Amino acid sequence: MENSSPEIPETPGERRAREAVEALGLTHEIRRHGRVSSLAEAAAARGVAPGSLIKTMVVRRGEDDYLLVLVPGDRTISWPKLRELLGVKRLSMPDAATAKDTTGYERGTITPLGPTRAWPVIADSRVVGPISIGGGGHGVGISLDGEALVAALGAIRADVTDPE
Repeated sequence: MENSSPEIPETPGERRAREAVEALGLTHEIRRHGRVSSLAEAAAARGVAPGSLIKTMVVRRGEDDYLLVLVPGDRTISWPKLRELLGVKRLSMPDAATAKDTTGYERGTITPLGPTRAWPVIADSRVVGPISIGGGGHGVGISLDGEALVAALGAIRADVTDPE
C-alpha cells in the first residue's frame, strides 16, 4: 500500500526501497512527510514512538566487508555485544561517502530494502511489532511489521543495543 503524494516524484532510492518491500511480499505503507531535523520529529511525523522508528546503521567489518544493523531509535549500537556476536575484535562506522557507496543510499535514507549490494543484516531483538524504517529518501518511511521484515530479510536477531 502506498501513501505517496502525486506532486512529489519518487526518487531512484525510494523506488528501489518500494520495489524491494513489494518483492518481499510484505504488507506495508509508505509515508512521505518531508525532511525532518531529528529522530523524534521523524517518529512523530510517522505516527510511531521513537523506539519503533528503526535506524539502519552501516558497519564495517573489514576491507569491502559491511553489514547493516537495525537499531530502534531510542537505542544505540552496543559495540561489545556486536563484536561478541560477530566474533571480531574491531568494527567501525564508515564515513558518509563510503556508506553511500556501500548501500546506494545517503545517510538519513539508508534502509535494508533495496541496497545496491546485499549485505548481511543484524536486527536488534527489539525490532518487533509495528515499526517504521527508512524508505530510501529523505522524509520517507515504510511502516510494516518488524518480525515480518526480519524474517523476510533473513536477518540475524540478537541483543546488540544499549539504551541511548
